[in-house]
Amino acid sequence: MKKIIIFVVGLAAVVGLGFYFQPELLNFYSQLTQNLPQLQIPAFDTLVKNVEPTLATPAPLRAQQEAPQSVLTQAGVIKLTNEARAQNSLPALKENAKLDSVALAKAQDMLKNQYFEHVSPAGKGPGDLAKNVGYVYLAYGENLAMGNFADDQALIDGWMGSPGHRANILYKSYREIGVAVVRGTYEGKSTWMAVQEFGLPLSACAQPDASLKEQVDELRIQADNLEQKINDTRAQIESTQYASRSDYNQAVQAYNDMIDQYNALAAQNKSLAKIYNAQVASFNVCAGGL
Repeated sequence: MKKIIIFVVGLAAVVGLGFYFQPELLNFYSQLTQNLPQLQIPAFDTLVKNVEPTLATPAPLRAQQEAPQSVLTQAGVIKLTNEARAQNSLPALKENAKLDSVALAKAQDMLKNQYFEHVSPAGKGPGDLAKNVGYVYLAYGENLAMGNFADDQALIDGWMGSPGHRANILYKSYREIGVAVVRGTYEGKSTWMAVQEFGLPLSACAQPDASLKEQVDELRIQADNLEQKINDTRAQIESTQYASRSDYNQAVQAYNDMIDQYNALAAQNKSLAKIYNAQVASFNVCAGGL
């Protein structure tokens, strides 16, 4: 009988201890839940894709007058193009090897396939040719001309006398140029094909640091995993009857340690995300002002 009484008293003490800790546990849980911030990280790839590249392709220009002795040069066309820009208080365009290759490929393709348009019979336009050589741009333009112009100046004068071509030559945001002048046969006649490629490369606007975004994403993954572990631990605490305050304190301490770790991750993430977001904002301002 005495053993039964001791067992009942002991059981009551354990149950009572559980009830004793319950209010303190509930208050503890509510505080911890408030310590789990939601991490919001922007996606850089999406931001880049939202910047729509521009493409300017005025109708191709044919020579109004044919010169009996016609000589065109790549260097002369680039030089006179930059002189026209200088006369309009615009900076010179830098020759770009990739754009030169695009211009040459375009001139040769028009002669080979006997067409005089920005889009080839195969459906390839300036943007496709730029992509083929790995030229990523924010703005792009192409001027085409055909005919036996007397010289480079006559060609530039022809383009400058055409509103669409003039706009390409004097577009303030272009930074780079590629040129090709190729003599060949078009519709049975010996003639020149002249091509100007203008570009503003994506690199003109400082892009957000990709490695920084990777760090932010990795911290977010760590925080998500830790949050799940915290939730599992909380559920375990809620479903456990503690036999002693020591056991309870040990469980609470483990929980608190995870919360501290989570908050440290969140703080680090917030700091890096702030830097990254500032870079994104700077990129958007640059791209939006073109």
